[in-house]
Amino acid sequence: MVKILDLQFQGQSGTIAAFLVETGDGSVLIETGPHSSFPALSAALKKHDYRPEQVKHVFLTHIHLDHAGAAWVFAKHGATIYVHPLGKPHLQNPEKLLTSARRIYQGEMHRLWGDLKPISAERIRAMGHKEKVKIGKVGFKAWHTPGHAVHHIAWQVGNELFTGDVGGIRIGENGPVVPPCPPPDINVEDWIASIDLMISKRFSALYLTHFGKVTEVRKHLIELRGRLRNWATWMKPYWENGTDPKEITPIFQSYVARQLNAAGVSGADLARYEMANPAWMSVAGLLRYWSKKGEGG
Repeated sequence: MVKILDLQFQGQSGTIAAFLVETGDGSVLIETGPHSSFPALSAALKKHDYRPEQVKHVFLTHIHLDHAGAAWVFAKHGATIYVHPLGKPHLQNPEKLLTSARRIYQGEMHRLWGDLKPISAERIRAMGHKEKVKIGKVGFKAWHTPGHAVHHIAWQVGNELFTGDVGGIRIGENGPVVPPCPPPDINVEDWIASIDLMISKRFSALYLTHFGKVTEVRKHLIELRGRLRNWATWMKPYWENGTDPKEITPIFQSYVARQLNAAGVSGADLARYEMANPAWMSVAGLLRYWSKKGEGG
C-alpha cells in the first residue's frame, strides 16, 4: 500500500512528496525530498509508526536535490540507495552536483536544500533498464526514462509508476500538467520517447513527486507531451535570435502564467506551481537544449 508523504517544502503543502511503500518486510521509501525537508519527512514517517533509521531501502528517480537531497541520511543509517548508473558517481561525490546547484541558487542554497554529503559506494545499487528487485512481497522495476535528466528512472510497482519529473508536475487534483525543464540535461526528443513508453505500458496510476496520484494516465501524459512541445517551440525563436535570457524570463513567466490561469489555476496553487517548477529555470534549460541542438548535440 502506498502512502503519500507531504514534505511541506518551505512551509508549503502539496509541492514535494515522498512515498512510503509497505512490503511485508519493512518499509520502502521512494524519493527523499531535500535535506531541508527532513524534519517534515521524519514527522510524516512517525505518523505511520516508522523512524528514518528503520527505512532500509530508498529508491530515487534521479539525483536532483528536491528528489534525493536527503538520501545520504538514510544511507548513514544503513539503507540501500537505488539509482540510475549515471547518478551513482554523483551520490558518492556530490561536489559537481553542488557546484551546479550553487551556480543556480547562489545564496539560497542552504535555505532551500540543506546539506548534501557523500554516500559510500557499498550503500548504492545502480539499476539497469528494466532491472527488477524484490523486497518482501513487493517487486520494483526500473524504467530508464531520460528527457528531464539523463539519469532518470521511473519505478514500477505492480501496475503503478512513480514518475519523478519525467511524468511532469500537476498541483491539485485538476491542475494542468507542466514539464519541469531545468538545466543541464533537458532533451525534448528523449523525453517524448519516455512519455510514449509510459503511455504504451498502460499503467493504472502515476505517482508524481510534484504532486500526488494520477489515475487518468493517458490523458495526463498526452497533455504533458503537448505542453513540452509547446514550450520548446515557444523558446526556439528566442534562442535563434540570441535574445538575452534576462529579457526572455519575464516574457516566459507571463506566458506560463497565462496558460495556468486559462486552466483555472490561481492564488495559492499558482504559487505552488512556481515553487515546484520555477518558470525562470525552464528558460535556462530550454535555451541550453536548443544550444546543444544547434551544436549537433
